[in-house]
Amino acid sequence: MTEQLLRDNIAIGVIPMVIFVALLLVESRFPLRLSKSSKQKRFLTNFAVSGLAIATGAFVVKPVALTVLSWSSESAYGLLGRVPLPLTVKFILAFLLMDVTFYYWHRLNHSIPLLWRFHNVHHVDPDLDVSTSFRFHFAEVLYSSAFRALQVSVIGVPLVIYLVYELVFQCATIFHHSNVRLPLGVERGLNKIFVTPRMHGIHHSTMKDETNSNYSVIFRWWDLLHGTLTLNVKQTDVVIGVPAYLEPQANRFLNLLFLPFRKQRDYWRLPDGTSSRRQITRHSRAILLS
Repeated sequence: MTEQLLRDNIAIGVIPMVIFVALLLVESRFPLRLSKSSKQKRFLTNFAVSGLAIATGAFVVKPVALTVLSWSSESAYGLLGRVPLPLTVKFILAFLLMDVTFYYWHRLNHSIPLLWRFHNVHHVDPDLDVSTSFRFHFAEVLYSSAFRALQVSVIGVPLVIYLVYELVFQCATIFHHSNVRLPLGVERGLNKIFVTPRMHGIHHSTMKDETNSNYSVIFRWWDLLHGTLTLNVKQTDVVIGVPAYLEPQANRFLNLLFLPFRKQRDYWRLPDGTSSRRQITRHSRAILLS
């Protein structure tokens, strides 16, 4: 069991890294959006912030989740642990429940001011590419361990399903944060089911209404079902970042680490005091990506 778990953990680390490097190469050749800032400086900052986040995930979040999983499997605690189901059905239900509950968690990180202080570190990146994928404040990753423990214990996720979900989750995160210009027909086809770069790019827009949409990670269904899907924004109109934090110094490593603990600015106003808004009519929010 220990050797198998070790192999699974290696796969969870290696496969996303291969996808990360592959998409990094592709997006440098076929970019969806032009960079606004120095890529070299951004990468150094993003890798430093991501390194802390990944380390926190590896040494805190994953051990907490695995401990809870071990306990819940032994005690048959959780929704799926109490209902006798075929493995295939249990796998599908657990996977979908993990994904939809993370959708809710993502929404909470946008709607609760204290959580947004930390999640904002991810959004103030002035550009969006694979280097943004895991650019989260380590404290956000730390308190997310409480959510992950609650999530896996209430659902009653079997260990193997958790490991599969974690792998797909990480790969999906890298993919939809990438700056890859997919052929429009291909992206529209993928986006009937999955979150894609154009869809998630809207979530990183400087427009508040657009940022507060497209919360899904793997399947786009959750946004469609909850009325938070926005696809009718031209990519040429999407400006990445948070209006109040667009200046270069806001994205320096130390400033990002201390950002949640400082007095917060009026996020959605530009330095000149104007509000960053674009009207989106309700009936047209789900028009196909362009």
